Amino acid sequence: MSASRTHRSYDAVIVGGGHNGLVAAAYLARAGRSVLLLERLAGTGGAAVSTRPFAGVDARLSRYSYLVSLLPAKIVRDLGLDFRARKRTVSSYTPVERAGRPTGLLVGGGEKRTRDAFARLTGSEREYESWRRFYGMTRGVAERVFPTLTQPLPTRSELRRRVGDERAWRMLFEEPIGVAIEEGFHDDLVRGVVLTDALIGTFADAHDPSLKQNRCFLYHVIGGGTGDWDVPVGGMGALTDALADAARGAGAVLATGHEALRIDTDGHHAQVTYRTADSEVTVAARHVLVGASPQQLAELTGDTPPEPAEGAQLKVNMLLERLPRLRDTSVDPREAFSGTFHIAEGYEQLAAAHARAAAGELPAAPPSEIYCHSLTDPSILAPDLAERGFQTLTLFGLHTPARLFARDNDAVRGELLKATLAQLDAHLAEPITDCLATDADGRPCLEAKSPLDLERDLGLPGGNIFHRDLAWPHAQDGTGRWGVETRHANVLLCGAGAVRGGGVSGVPGHNAAMAVLEAGAA
Repeated sequence: MSASRTHRSYDAVIVGGGHNGLVAAAYLARAGRSVLLLERLAGTGGAAVSTRPFAGVDARLSRYSYLVSLLPAKIVRDLGLDFRARKRTVSSYTPVERAGRPTGLLVGGGEKRTRDAFARLTGSEREYESWRRFYGMTRGVAERVFPTLTQPLPTRSELRRRVGDERAWRMLFEEPIGVAIEEGFHDDLVRGVVLTDALIGTFADAHDPSLKQNRCFLYHVIGGGTGDWDVPVGGMGALTDALADAARGAGAVLATGHEALRIDTDGHHAQVTYRTADSEVTVAARHVLVGASPQQLAELTGDTPPEPAEGAQLKVNMLLERLPRLRDTSVDPREAFSGTFHIAEGYEQLAAAHARAAAGELPAAPPSEIYCHSLTDPSILAPDLAERGFQTLTLFGLHTPARLFARDNDAVRGELLKATLAQLDAHLAEPITDCLATDADGRPCLEAKSPLDLERDLGLPGGNIFHRDLAWPHAQDGTGRWGVETRHANVLLCGAGAVRGGGVSGVPGHNAAMAVLEAGAA
């Protein structure tokens, strides 16, 4: 929309049209507030979008964010969203070669099948019993912690009492997650599968004393009170499209192609200056909610920015004419790829990859994980593609910090992609490149994004998908009542960098809106 359609004063101006900004806009507009949302890009959605990245091919991929776990059902209900997520029947498959033969661990398809899979891999039921106890513990924590995410921040002691399990508290909140993994499991592959949830987008060792790996792990196991990661029907863009419809329907003005330049505030009244293709405009606001990163917030307000963030992932999207055959013939590829397909993610492999990357070199065996959206939700493919057996693959690589790409982003990305696909090919009966579809120009349907690509395309600082290291879901000095407060009383952080931000959750957007509504009621 053009600047001429905006007013000069709003109850709330929201900077950034990602899913969190849209959640905040919808809540505030539904509460009767006048809302202007400013988005720099040509469309809303941020990293939670569906696009057709391959020329002439009607496949709508979740290009950046791709699974849903942390989105509270409360937000979907409150905003009346037309959005569904679908369960995956298989949790994960991890291939490995043992005693000279290809095998693997399939988790899912019922308790008996999973128990038998553990026994075949490890030679006994001991690891499965440890697995069952460990994830019984995390589920108990999830059931108690997840509901607090859309409430005012509990104190650390309040959250500890709510968890009500001192052993779980110690394992998750007080000592490196590597301790619990090594105490609880003995098989290297099983240990690695458990550890991966602590490393998504997080460059850390299992024993990092900062415990940032623990915070990452916690957010990956508490979603929905179950820890399940579900497939968004219609792709991730279905969620942000529904949010945009809800915000517009409630009266919010969503202004795309509008880049915020500056926020001036005295704590009571604010002015936001933004730029369009042909003008620069300043509007007044009672509150400003910023869905961008803490670094970008500081740039807008003229404050000292926090320590720079750093992303640590490789994101690869592929479209296949068919799923590849596996060397492990005991597993159907349609099952292996429907859950999370772990590659080079044994416990020792993960440690070696981290050590090598920390020394400034690409991992020799890059760890990654893959899943196939279209096996669970074929609606993202045009009917003719689905009928012909086409499938999507999403690959997420670990332990590739942004610093590794600084010397030559294109060359390093290409080198890393080649090494990553080689690790996948080691478990396939045919090269993955033989299965790739081609676009209208005859090019393979494959795109790879480094952290620096995400910084360029989406404004993510250092390509960090969480905007900064994840925070504990409890109050600390300076976090405020909702975890969205800044040093400016009427400027709130509603993006992933807020306390309890990260992932596709909408939680920071909800909490920032609640803070505004509370201030208005005071």
